[in-house]
Amino acid sequence: MKIALIIENSQAAKNAVVNEALTAVAEPLGHQVFNYGMYTPEDAASLTYVMNGLLSGILLNSGAADFVVTGCGTGMGSMLAANAMPGVFCGLVIDPTDAFLFGQINDGNAISMPYSKGFGWAAELNLQDVYAKLFDGERGLGYPKERAQIMAKNRGILKDLKSASCRDMLTVLKTVDQDLLKATIAGEHFAEYFYANATDEAIVAYLRELTA
Repeated sequence: MKIALIIENSQAAKNAVVNEALTAVAEPLGHQVFNYGMYTPEDAASLTYVMNGLLSGILLNSGAADFVVTGCGTGMGSMLAANAMPGVFCGLVIDPTDAFLFGQINDGNAISMPYSKGFGWAAELNLQDVYAKLFDGERGLGYPKERAQIMAKNRGILKDLKSASCRDMLTVLKTVDQDLLKATIAGEHFAEYFYANATDEAIVAYLRELTA
């Protein structure tokens, strides 16, 4: 699985800690981690929580990523922005129990975490435990087990509802503020990671033209 890490500007100083915890858990399980930044508070390309959501939508809908780990100070802004995108189902995850329940019940494709609120001693251990609950083993099995069938049915209903209420990602890209879009994909390693992994030719072509 291709996992994308995205962190907004107020929490950029924690990127190395988060990335290290994520890769320590995900890579031994056979997953790939792509760190889209921000890498430091001094990065030329700055990401707001709104841009985190837009970038999550780009990566997931294009096939450049299978799962997004994002976050901001409280985690709420990035979660809201991500869920505004078509095809993105993002949960607010604070601890390993949240991660387990989100993975088993909701089986979404993104999480948002608070990297300021409650980020104290042993924060990296909490991160590792969260990622272990998310990426080790099969998700979507349901909890409790006797409700697995209805949970799977509800996930399908929610997916259909989102498809009916959201425009496709290419339309979003064409109609969103183009300066905002350019700033969102201006990260140091965006082009390197995105174009090597994206599979949606229409989205790839539009972003190439936009940045030509």
